[in-house]
Amino acid sequence: MTSKAGQPGAPRRRRADAQRNVEALIEAARAVFDTTGVDAPAKEIADLAGVGVGTLYRHFPLRSDLVKAVVQSGIDACAAAGPQLGAVHEPREALAEWLRRYTVFLGTKRGLAPALHSGDPAYEALPGYFLDKLGPALTALLDAAVAVGAIRDDVSAHDLLYAVANLCMPVPGQGPEYNQRMVELLIDGLGAPRQDGQGG
Repeated sequence: MTSKAGQPGAPRRRRADAQRNVEALIEAARAVFDTTGVDAPAKEIADLAGVGVGTLYRHFPLRSDLVKAVVQSGIDACAAAGPQLGAVHEPREALAEWLRRYTVFLGTKRGLAPALHSGDPAYEALPGYFLDKLGPALTALLDAAVAVGAIRDDVSAHDLLYAVANLCMPVPGQGPEYNQRMVELLIDGLGAPRQDGQGG
């Protein structure tokens, strides 16, 4: 059957356009949530993304849909960074760089805390998503660093994910730089012990 000119590719173009809109909305929401908070006006997010408010609501009917997408996008990016860093850095440096990126991700999630801790069932699956995505990424980096003797071998991915999360908790009177400094101390402490039993 003969199609009108341009018609065969139209659905694919629409899908690509829709995906770009979704990505733009998630990036815009991340920026707006960080500065204005999770209750920021929908129009502010849509304007920054370069789309109409109707497009925002078509993809994310509820505010919780958008918050969840922002968190999942950050988790996905952090997980994807694991193999990327492993391909261009020595194992210990790849691990350290990943932990720094994870720290930044946790810092950007601070502004979402009121929503994530609201008890909304929309967020119930996020802890499992977090572990399923970040656990394997961090385990691979840890295993590579342990294999070359660059770090101690008695720390698990689960240990580090929660240790860094605890170090990134807000401290009264301190900004994110304080949390980042604490994480650097943790990274230093991962060094493999010297043969004389002293820290490395």
